[in-house]
Amino acid sequence: MSLGPIMVDLAGTQLGPEDRELLRHPAVGGVILFARNYQDPAQLTELTAAIHALREPRLLIGVDQEGGRVQRFRAGFTRLPPAGRFGALYARDPRRACTACTAVAWLMAAELLVAGVDFSFAPVLDLDRGLCQVIGDRGFGSAVEPVCALAGAWAAGVRLAGMAAVGKHFPGHGGVAADSHTELPRDERDLADLLAADLVPFRRLIEHGLEAVMPAHVVYPRLAPEPAGFSPFWLQHVLRERLGFAGVIFSDDLNMAAAGAGGDYVERARAAARAGCDMLLICNNRPAAEAIVAALHDQSDPTAQLRLLRMHGRGHLTRERLHEEPRWQAGVHQVARLEDLETLDLDLALDDPTRPVKHS
Repeated sequence: MSLGPIMVDLAGTQLGPEDRELLRHPAVGGVILFARNYQDPAQLTELTAAIHALREPRLLIGVDQEGGRVQRFRAGFTRLPPAGRFGALYARDPRRACTACTAVAWLMAAELLVAGVDFSFAPVLDLDRGLCQVIGDRGFGSAVEPVCALAGAWAAGVRLAGMAAVGKHFPGHGGVAADSHTELPRDERDLADLLAADLVPFRRLIEHGLEAVMPAHVVYPRLAPEPAGFSPFWLQHVLRERLGFAGVIFSDDLNMAAAGAGGDYVERARAAARAGCDMLLICNNRPAAEAIVAALHDQSDPTAQLRLLRMHGRGHLTRERLHEEPRWQAGVHQVARLEDLETLDLDLALDDPTRPVKHS
């Protein structure tokens, strides 16, 4: 059995009979986990082992474990800083920031791998222009060069642990205020503007072997009528041909409001697949997942299969050895130093006589 093109979610912390039936369907190729699927590391390890035991090759297991606001597994895992914290440190000490970023990325990846999770959907490559609250400090910063340096350091860290990196949200979500979870954003910039800024981090990481990309549910109307994740222009012409990307393209969640531009759920899935997505995410909507799986039961792409197989985690540590590993200890140390930096920044702001005083 090959890996199918659909990634689905689960309702609870264990596999039920309906879950097992769905995950054995040939159109399914992966599972995305959320906080509701997690109690503690032991339970997570049992769940991922049960998922992996269902199929050969084993299903891919992914999660959003960026750090900061977006970290699905918390108790029993190291609390990770948001990407913006590395950007703040970079402004003071670029070398130290990149060192910290690589160490924390290794830590994140190693903790997931020992629990049986193949990859995290990270790093965020969007430029934080102060417009989009859904990005904010999930991004490394607003300037191109620091974002490129830090994103490259993050990718290097996860690879050292045996994990692939997933850059998102192509070609850049930072130029719009709207949240694609709740509405369809429109970015009126032209290709020259995007190539000069937002696309640079994607291009740089692709040049260094970026394994996967997730496109944005954002329309760039001066360039294509569809959101990027449904657009042959963006995924085939720009990403594959112009930037030379040879890795996996994951759709963003087809259940998001902005994905409604692609039609009903089956139409969205077909449109994303035609545009060039190798794996389609459908989350928090089991009826829609079942409809998409039934509709795409016979879809198979040998090239996509080869790409997807490279997303399997290659961790070599056990949980017992993890905390003895010098890299884990270094990562925890860097997390603590970044927390100290945030406290220092807050103290300096409170002591600043030019800081405006808020009155209730």
